[in-house]
Amino acid sequence: MSRIDDSLEFIPVRIAVLTVSDTRGLADDRSGDVLAGRIADGGHTLVQRAIIQDERQQIADQLRVWCADPGIDVVISTGGTGLTGRDVTVEAHRDVYEKEIDAFGTVFTIVSMQKIGTSAVQSRATAGVAQGTYLFALPGSPGACKDAWDEILVKQLDYWHRPCNFVEIMPRLDEHQRRK
Repeated sequence: MSRIDDSLEFIPVRIAVLTVSDTRGLADDRSGDVLAGRIADGGHTLVQRAIIQDERQQIADQLRVWCADPGIDVVISTGGTGLTGRDVTVEAHRDVYEKEIDAFGTVFTIVSMQKIGTSAVQSRATAGVAQGTYLFALPGSPGACKDAWDEILVKQLDYWHRPCNFVEIMPRLDEHQRRK
């Protein structure tokens, strides 16, 4: 069972938020606002925030720019994970991933099932790692962002969370690139 070990020093994570939408701007980006608030409440740092249209290449390009930035540890995108023709965020993420975190989508589906029942099958939430940076693609609804943060990310991005968490292995994510 999971537990918190607050005898350790907390390590804040530097996070960028990318909203994928053809219609939203910063003034009405409720999902981005949810994530920004929870990032701050969790003791982490929101280092960048952007809104980009549902265009696969543009999304992948932005993810690559942020993965190359040593000041960003995590990128969370919201939107574009559905089943319509314009929903290409998952494909863009997979264009960038070096490794996919397969269980993230499964756990997100389990969490979603408790909230929205079988409608959870329409979500294509995904996660992966590229250039030592964690990438998470969440659905565009504020509720889905709350669920992903409150039930998964708040714990996995907390160094105190045991038995393990994403933060403790961050220094090793790109070790293959350092080998001689």
